[in-house]
Formats: sequence, C-alpha cells, structure tokens
Amino acid sequence: MLSIILVEDNENLRKGLLAGFEGTGEVTAAADCASGEDAVTLCMEHEPDVVLMDVQLAGQMNGIDAAVAIRRELPRQPVVFYSIQDDDAYYRAFRGSGILSHYAYVRKTNYLLPAMLLPLVRDAVAGRSFIDPDIEARVHEVRHKDDEAPMALLEPSEREVATMLAQGMTNEQIASRMGFKDKRTISRTNGRIYATWNLDDTTTETKVARTRAALIVREGRLMWWDDEGNPFTSDEHGEPVRWEPS
Repeated sequence: MLSIILVEDNENLRKGLLAGFEGTGEVTAAADCASGEDAVTLCMEHEPDVVLMDVQLAGQMNGIDAAVAIRRELPRQPVVFYSIQDDDAYYRAFRGSGILSHYAYVRKTNYLLPAMLLPLVRDAVAGRSFIDPDIEARVHEVRHKDDEAPMALLEPSEREVATMLAQGMTNEQIASRMGFKDKRTISRTNGRIYATWNLDDTTTETKVARTRAALIVREGRLMWWDDEGNPFTSDEHGEPVRWEPS
C-alpha cells in the first residue's frame, strides 16, 4: 500500500480526496495539510511514497516551490501536481524547477477523482513522468515567450533602462537621459531587472550582473550562467545549450 501526503487548501476537497483514496484500498494517508510550508515539514517527518498537491496553496510557497524544497532533502521524491490555474508564473516556476522524473502535472478539471489520479500516482512512484498536453503546451509557450522576448518581462521604464545599460551608459547618464535627479532610482530599477532575469544571485557582483543583463539585451533572449561562469541559453526544443559569441 502506498503512503501519501495530500496538500490541498480547500478543506472539503481535501477530505473528499482522502476518503476516495482510502476507498481504493491501495493508498493510505500519512498526513494532509493546506500549505507548501507544512508539506515540506510533513515530508521530512513521514517520508511518504508520494506527495499529491495542488499548485496554488495557502501560505507563501506554491506547490512547485514546495516540491523543489522537498526534493532537495528527499531526492526524486515522487510528486503529482494538479491545478486549475492558468497563470504564466506557475508554468515558469515548473520550467525553472528542473523536475525531470517521478512526477505528473495535470489539470484539476481533467483529473479530479482519485480513480483518475491513482494511475499517475503509481507512475510517479515508479519513476515515470506525465504532463497534461495542455499544460505542456503552455509551458512551451511561456518558455518561448521568455527566451525570445526577455524585454517583454520588464515594465516600460525598466526596458528603457535596460536598453541604455546595454549601450554602456552609466547610472548617472541614464538618470540624466530619463530626467531623474537621483541616480539611486536607476540602481533600484537595475535591481528589478536583475531579479526578473534571475541575475540577482547573492554570489553575483553587481558589475557582473550588469554585464550579463547587457548581453541578454543584445542577444534578445534569456541566458543564464553556471557556477564557473559559462553562459547558456535554450535551443528550439527548450534544451540548454552553451552560448558562444558570434
């Protein structure tokens, strides 16, 4: 019998799913909760065979963030996600999570009954993966949007600053061009740009982040760097490839 932790912030649905799974005779509930933070704690305590959770949860962590935290402690912990949400942020979080196996990700409206979820649970425990075709299409759509148009992730004033930053202008020059008296406004805007493009790692110096932001503007696609400073981007299939200057 498989032990499961169910993470769902709708109490009535959580009770219904728990009863349904118990009724299959194949699953026993190790624990249940409403937040990603509690899910991490309970997984450390119970080490279940599989975690079933909604993507949108109570608390600060969504289901994908919680899965990343759980799998940091319990490598390849099987997880089945379900969601009714269609927000780019969730697909972006899933793409950035690096989850490759032992998972399923489906739409709640298509897979709501325990009898429908049970095969996905078995597959996740067995190391297989499944993603709802609609969700996979949206993940690729968001990837394409992000990779091909990083400037689209910025607000208008941030795009102006990023463009001038890529031209080699200083904060003082950018502030003057945009009519700001305080250059700290540009520093704060730079910070937002770096955070949006994941260049705000605490180990990355501001000057390095500035240079990398300029490269992203010039290339017109998102890029990232490994711990040794090697630059990468994505190919047409969304796979990471080493970037080489032309």
